[in-house]
Amino acid sequence: MDDSVNSLNHKILTLLGKGSSIDDMQVIQELWGGYGQLLRLTLTGNKQRNSIIAKYIQLPELDKLAHPRGWNTPLSHQRKLMSYQVEFHWYANYVKRMPTGWVPECLSSFKEGSHYLLVLQDLRDIGRARVVTQATQSEIMSVLNWLAQFHAFWLGERPDGLWDQGSYWHLSTRPDELLSMTNTRYQRAARTLDKLLEECPYKTIIHGDAKLANFCFEEEGDAVSGVDFQYVGAGVGVKDVVLLLTSVLDFNKSDIDLAPYLSHYFSSLKHALEVYQPTVESREVCEMWSRIFDLAWADFQRFLLGWCPTHWKVNEFTMALTDKALERHGL
Repeated sequence: MDDSVNSLNHKILTLLGKGSSIDDMQVIQELWGGYGQLLRLTLTGNKQRNSIIAKYIQLPELDKLAHPRGWNTPLSHQRKLMSYQVEFHWYANYVKRMPTGWVPECLSSFKEGSHYLLVLQDLRDIGRARVVTQATQSEIMSVLNWLAQFHAFWLGERPDGLWDQGSYWHLSTRPDELLSMTNTRYQRAARTLDKLLEECPYKTIIHGDAKLANFCFEEEGDAVSGVDFQYVGAGVGVKDVVLLLTSVLDFNKSDIDLAPYLSHYFSSLKHALEVYQPTVESREVCEMWSRIFDLAWADFQRFLLGWCPTHWKVNEFTMALTDKALERHGL
C-alpha cells in the first residue's frame, strides 16, 4: 500500500480508539471503473465491533480507464467522479438522520488529497450480511417495504449535496446513449418522459440504484438493509421500484404479474407516510406515483435501448409495457 493509504489506516485506528488494531484486511470488491476498493477490516482489541467496512475511493486520470461497454467519455468519467462524491456526502451528512439498521452506520468520513475514505458499520454486526442472487417472493416484498419506508421518510427533502435527479440513468447525464438509439419513437419520447417524471409535485430521495444486489438480508429472516448510494438523489419513488423489479423478475415466464408487487409497495408507502409525514395526504402521493409507474418503466427502457439494446432487460415483456406507456400518454 502507498503512503496515503497507510495514512488513512492510521486515521481509522485513531478513530477506533486506544488498543484497537487491524488484524486482517479483506478485499470485498474492486470499485466500478477502477476507483478504489471496498474492504473488510477485522479488528482486535475493540470492545464495540469485530470488524468494519472501509471504502477507499481514489480518483484516477481519464486516460487510464476502460469501460466494458465503451462508454469511456469525459461525461461518463465526470458522472462516476460525481457519484463517489455524492455517496461520500450521503454517508457523512444524511445517514445519521435515519432510523438505525436501514443502512450501514457511518463511523467516520474524511478526505485526503485525491483519496476519500468512508468507515462504515459492518452489516455482519447486526446480522444482515446475506446477499441474495435469486430472491424469494418474501424477500422481494421486504425490499419493496424498505423502499416504501425510505421514500416516505425522505419525502419533500431537498437533495443538498446529492444528485438533483437521482438514478444512474436519468436523461441529463446520458446524452451519448440517447444519440446512439436506433428507434426514433423512443428517442423522440425521451425528453417528454423525463419532463413528466420531473413535473410530479411529490419528490423524495431515491436510492438511485435499487437493484437486488444492493440489499443485504438477515441470515435467518427477511429484514434488510440498503447499500451502495452513488446515485442517491431527488426523484419519484417508483423509479426505484422499476429498477428493483427488473432485477428480480424472471422474464422467461409467460405469466408475469406486477400487480402484487405494486399493491404491496403502495400499501407500505401509505402506512409509512402516515408515520413519517402525517401532514401529507398519503393517498394522493400513492395515486400520483401509481399513475406514473409506467412512465418510470419506459424511462428506464429508454436508457437501456441507448446503452445496450441487447441487454436481457430489453425483452418482449418490458417493451410491451413501454409501448403501452407511450400509447397511454400519447407519445
